[in-house]
Amino acid sequence: MYFRRLRDLREDNDMKQVDIAEYLGIQQTVYSRYERGYQTIPVEHLIKLADLYKVSVDYILGRE
Repeated sequence: MYFRRLRDLREDNDMKQVDIAEYLGIQQTVYSRYERGYQTIPVEHLIKLADLYKVSVDYILGRE
């Protein structure tokens, strides 16, 4: 369940949802839906987040 890992990565980096939403160029409410698993995250956002957190996309998706 990648949405749990998104929240953990954000919190581990002392960031707020609004910070991540701004980085992705989306509204905070959209990002919140990603973290709660209510909306599927687009691949391009997944890649940007992997770059931001310096982890692999596989890690975010729980494949490691």
